[in-house]
Amino acid sequence: MSVLSASCHARVDLLGSATEQNEVSGVTLRAQDVRAGDLFAALEGVHTHGAQFAADAIAAGATAILTDPRGRAIIDRLGHDGTCAVLVHPNPRSVLGSLSARIYGQPSRRLKLIGITGTSGKTTTSYMTEAALMADHRTVGLLGTVETRVDGVREPSSLTTPEAPALQGILAHMLERGVDSVVMEVSSHALAQGRVQGSVFAVGGFTNLSRDHLDYHHTMEEYFDAKALLFAPESPVHTLHPVICVDDDWGKRMAAIAGRDAVTVSTGPTPAQWRAGPSQAASDGSQRVEIIDPDGRHHEMTVSLPGRYNVANALLAVAIAHTAGVSTATAVAAIASVSVPGRLEKIDRGQPFLAVVDYAHKPAAVSAVLTTLRAQAHARVAVVLGAGGDRDTEKRPLMGAAAARGAELVIVTDDNPRSEDPAAIRAAVRAGAQAVPADERPAEAEEIREVADRAAAIEAAVRWARSGDIVLIAGKGHERGQEIDGVKHPFDDREVMAEALGRLSASTARTDGVEDAEGAANADVSDEV
Repeated sequence: MSVLSASCHARVDLLGSATEQNEVSGVTLRAQDVRAGDLFAALEGVHTHGAQFAADAIAAGATAILTDPRGRAIIDRLGHDGTCAVLVHPNPRSVLGSLSARIYGQPSRRLKLIGITGTSGKTTTSYMTEAALMADHRTVGLLGTVETRVDGVREPSSLTTPEAPALQGILAHMLERGVDSVVMEVSSHALAQGRVQGSVFAVGGFTNLSRDHLDYHHTMEEYFDAKALLFAPESPVHTLHPVICVDDDWGKRMAAIAGRDAVTVSTGPTPAQWRAGPSQAASDGSQRVEIIDPDGRHHEMTVSLPGRYNVANALLAVAIAHTAGVSTATAVAAIASVSVPGRLEKIDRGQPFLAVVDYAHKPAAVSAVLTTLRAQAHARVAVVLGAGGDRDTEKRPLMGAAAARGAELVIVTDDNPRSEDPAAIRAAVRAGAQAVPADERPAEAEEIREVADRAAAIEAAVRWARSGDIVLIAGKGHERGQEIDGVKHPFDDREVMAEALGRLSASTARTDGVEDAEGAANADVSDEV
């Protein structure tokens, strides 16, 4: 206990018969998850202070509690019946990561930890990087938005980056399972809240920056500053080897912050160490592109996903993998067949049009996906989308506008309204779509529709589509639930789309059968006459 308190400069108060020799074997933020020997982090929450549950934690076997002075006073006021050490720190969240890492044996120092941040493309880049490392015969762990993989065991992820105790516990578990390399998405919230404190990033990647999470960061500058914590040399969590895409101005600024050690990636005119030539799209949406490595060697790269932004994701993944010690040839070959759940994921039930589900839930992402789909074929496009509740409200009309500029049919529906009034969210998205001038919309654009029920909205888009058209369901991607008024209901865009397509196929088959039967009957009558 004395080692832990000294490492974070916390005061130690001993309750009951506790001594400073008490051992700590785990960490948790949830009193109901406490096991014997754990440290319970009793932090200030939005609605209540974690110290309110200190007695429960002590009863469950916690040997230590980390809290602030207010939490310490709450523990005294509520009382307890047990033995425990209390570490009192003025800002316990700021030291929770480093404490967790120490308790779990500094796992990131014994792994090759690769962090990937940015607004869009984190998940796709992570999957591609994972594939490259696995092709190099590494044993790889993955932590991200879609799932956590611990040596092949997949579990859903509720947060892009777990809280510090859970993160360090997962890394330690991965290490025990023989994992030697870990690829993880690093969110701006995680960086700002210190969730990755105590982690040593061997390589860090930056994709891009566009409007998102301004309900939390308030301005783009604050949002950028949070991301920059992974690259600024003075940051306690800065990566040892930064790899940065400089296709946008934010990337150029990030490369400047990272300094001369930064490895740069570009798919456009900006000079960089890794470069990509023009893309050649195939009929199935895949792309071939020539890339040039820092030594000037040329490589042919295949990207299974459409869109120039996926070329950027793929090139960044190759550069990250190469920085981590994987040969360029191995990395390029590995990413050729990578697919990502809920990212331009095609749903095929034999329908005569393209049906796609994508996670795009911010204005720039909606615009990019629609531009990509329109480039694949000369077809009408329908998009179904909404916006999340309890999040950045100003992006809602911008999302509607992006949809209206890129699709003939826009159906505004519910996303995850959470605690907000769904109708108010839909109204904001619809207002943005309706504000787009007619000359900025496709020639055959229809009136903006609003269908509150998401399943009904998907059904309407499917029924609208003709042969050769494109239907995009945007916003939720891989998610398997829809949060409404604090309750998460089972809902998967991919399953709902597949069911709608199945009903369409069945009704089409019945109609065709009736027409065939009527034709045969008429032929019989003609023969008789």
